[in-house]
Amino acid sequence: MRLNDIKRGAGARKAPKRLGRGHSAGQGKTCGRGMKGQHARSGGYHKVGFEGGQMPLQRRLPKVGFASPRRGLSGELRLGELASLEGEVDLLALKSAGLVGQQVKRVKVIASGKIDKAVTIKGLAVTPGARAAIEAAGGKIEE
Repeated sequence: MRLNDIKRGAGARKAPKRLGRGHSAGQGKTCGRGMKGQHARSGGYHKVGFEGGQMPLQRRLPKVGFASPRRGLSGELRLGELASLEGEVDLLALKSAGLVGQQVKRVKVIASGKIDKAVTIKGLAVTPGARAAIEAAGGKIEE
């Protein structure tokens, strides 16, 4: 099969209405545009969303939502992810390991999952539950 052999399936393209071809064709004379008015004229124009002077829908509805400029600057790290790292864990080590994004400025360790080995955490926020689990595994937290 070649590109020039490809054809649409039967009935994939409907034949367009042939406007203005006589009364018996069903779309003769005014061609389905009615009698008079803006829509009957060639070049009859109105804005998308225009409702004849009524307040348009996109202006009647309230504005919603908010995108914080600080979104993506803070991250969280689970204990299970922390177990995959060796030695001293700080923000730079997390970024190089790919556990947090490059734009992250603050990371908090949360008590989700289990940790079995001792790690030293430096310069990261830690929840009380995560602190207890890290210290129970023999690790320590440096502020």
